[in-house]
Amino acid sequence: MTSKLPNFLLFLSIFSLSVALAETFPQPPELKPDIDFWVSIFTRYDSNEGVLHDNRNLGVVYERLDMPSTLSRKARQRGITEHRKALQAVLRVLASGKRDELSAEEARLLALWPPDVSNATLKAAVNRIRYQQGLSDRFRQGLARSGRWRTFIETEFSALGVPVELAALPHVESSYNPAARSHVGASGIWQFTRSTGRRYMRVDHVLDERNDPYEATRGAGRLLAYNHSITGNWPMAITAYNHGLAGVRRAMRKYGDTAYVDILRKYNGRTFGFASRNFYVAFLAAMTVDQNAETYFPGVTTESALNYDLAELGGYIPASDISRALGMTPTELAKHNPALQPTVWQGSKLLPKGFGVRVPAQSLSKPLAELLAGLPSDLWASKQLPDMFHTVVRGDTLSQIAEAYDTRISTLVALNNLGSRHRIRAGQRLRLPAAGPAPAAAAPVTVAAAIEVPVVASVTEAATEKAVIEEITPAAMASEPVTTVEALRTALLSDPSDYSVTSDLTIEVQPLETLGHYADWLGIRTQRLRDINGLAFRTPVAVGQRIKLEFPEVDMGTFESRRVDYHRNQQDHYFREHVIAGASEHVIRRGESIWILSLRVYKVPIWLFRQYNPELDLHNVRPGMIVRFPTLVDSDRS
Repeated sequence: MTSKLPNFLLFLSIFSLSVALAETFPQPPELKPDIDFWVSIFTRYDSNEGVLHDNRNLGVVYERLDMPSTLSRKARQRGITEHRKALQAVLRVLASGKRDELSAEEARLLALWPPDVSNATLKAAVNRIRYQQGLSDRFRQGLARSGRWRTFIETEFSALGVPVELAALPHVESSYNPAARSHVGASGIWQFTRSTGRRYMRVDHVLDERNDPYEATRGAGRLLAYNHSITGNWPMAITAYNHGLAGVRRAMRKYGDTAYVDILRKYNGRTFGFASRNFYVAFLAAMTVDQNAETYFPGVTTESALNYDLAELGGYIPASDISRALGMTPTELAKHNPALQPTVWQGSKLLPKGFGVRVPAQSLSKPLAELLAGLPSDLWASKQLPDMFHTVVRGDTLSQIAEAYDTRISTLVALNNLGSRHRIRAGQRLRLPAAGPAPAAAAPVTVAAAIEVPVVASVTEAATEKAVIEEITPAAMASEPVTTVEALRTALLSDPSDYSVTSDLTIEVQPLETLGHYADWLGIRTQRLRDINGLAFRTPVAVGQRIKLEFPEVDMGTFESRRVDYHRNQQDHYFREHVIAGASEHVIRRGESIWILSLRVYKVPIWLFRQYNPELDLHNVRPGMIVRFPTLVDSDRS
């Protein structure tokens, strides 16, 4: 008689895993229509088609549209607008109360809603019709590409205590395309913004490790682990990856830490738009497809991981010399080392000391470290080339550029004959002090005059890929230009501090802030703030204290934007020199001071300590309390 015990144990094991997964990534039944919607976008519709749907009730899909890639962007938008207007006209008729003698189209649309749908609901739906382009072809390509890094991601995440299922997140962010760039400046398979990326990796004009899938994976794992330490659950930690910790914490305070349905359905934070509201359910859909790839994409095969040899550079060296020594073209070397910036390939910067060069092992005649050690000593330099020019990218400001190169705004204005410190443009090439004054008769140097940079794909292919990624990935679910609200949301995604003004016109004092700062951002006198808050002259404000404001000169949005810009600049400056490598816990002992522990023992600024302990009252710390300190390492920016 054959024993059935092994089969039972297998069933029990699978059941236990399913239960654990459901606890880690809960899927309330109310969210099933949303998950099903994204599964269909990922698997049924490709990038030459899409659907018009209700942006709040994703189970309501009005119409499928053909939108071939041969159509211009303008033609696509025109077609979408025409179909949207036709649907709106029908919904208005139904919202007026019509339920009898319906036309075929009226009956079709009405049937998409519950039988007892109200006129008010239909009226609200008129302005909620949204177009979503299909992603099935991109998802299939992403599944194939994911094999290059999947084992590495799961190993890194396991070491950090991050669920390996989160390896499905790049399907939502970038379709696992290392060349993906978003309209808000996010980059790489994990779509780090510049400010968030700098917390965990090197991001500057020599190296941008956001574009290296390996370095970015380490950063993503640390960021996700940090988000979870603040939110306490994975649905909100994942939502914070897109929306930011501050906004997620506000939603959790309003509805409850695990009120996922209420938060995703009802929370109306000013920056909590469609992308943020759908990020977790899109992840759940991507995870479902990822775990059942053969079911949704029969015959799909994943690429194998390349076997790389990695060696750190002992000095600085030109890209042309190391390419020649390794028997590779610069384009080939760039393909396997995507963190290296155009400045390196143009020759204005050297490959930096300590950089880990990655080369396919099968292409080498001997170990990489041995090849590098055998290079002539005269190829190596002991220091980096001085910065001569800076090419402006979207989001740059003159103050940020001046800070990055340790110079003054006035110096940049003078060297580049700028008419205004507020007017620089993407693509503009600015002279830096090391280049000296521009020749009197010389024409301005533009990016077009720069040396051609080797890229992984051809210029045409790369440009096309970028345009498609920006338009259709779920992480960039809206294709509109960057707004002030969106810029505000993405400025400090990893900062859980609340920089918003509440309905009673008060704010919570954060580290690095003074009454003078508030007065400057408001355009009023500091004494006026003292009068409003009953503060005596020279009385300092304390972190955590609430201060009342008034807005006679600027609106709340302007104040919040100025406040966030101040903290972003402070944090960007700090993270140019330091990178977060992890975190550790400390049990407070009798007589210990948070300020001494932070600044002297762990060498962490108070503002960063508070970000790791956002609920802690700094003025009420008792023995036995457990606090967290980030582990920092220096970032070599040479």
